[in-house]
Amino acid sequence: MSKTHSGPPMSFLCDQNLGRLARWLRMMGFDAEYMRAWSEEKIAAARAAGRILLTRRRDFAMKEGSIVLESDFLKDQLRYLDKRLNLKENLRPYSRCIVCNVSLKYVKAQDVKNLVPEYVSATRETFARCPKCSRIYWKGTHTNRANETMRSLFSVRVNV
Repeated sequence: MSKTHSGPPMSFLCDQNLGRLARWLRMMGFDAEYMRAWSEEKIAAARAAGRILLTRRRDFAMKEGSIVLESDFLKDQLRYLDKRLNLKENLRPYSRCIVCNVSLKYVKAQDVKNLVPEYVSATRETFARCPKCSRIYWKGTHTNRANETMRSLFSVRVNV
């Protein structure tokens, strides 16, 4: 639910300690795979695909294509990534499913009318749907809170 940007998209592989970060990166429009258990095979595949490994493991500090996050706190992790990678220049909020990591597709309100709460159907016009898991997204109060978090982290105006 955002405007598109040009240039190659940034993509990540988050280790098993960074599930919350993976969801937030997805919410901000980044391709962020989540590795539930450590897997050298997934890491090798991610590197071959040009993904940046985000990890809490210090033994990866000197490995190319890896970023070690020192902080346990989400906001500190996002600030650090913004400082290193300039995330704010590539934000595409609400363009990916936060569960499946797939790009969302806009759908007509009439197509989801019976799939969302009646109040939502009556008060919202714009919906997006995940083509993989069929989860439906719309702008609600949670969106306002997420926008405020992004504004406070990146000092940018988030348009949805």
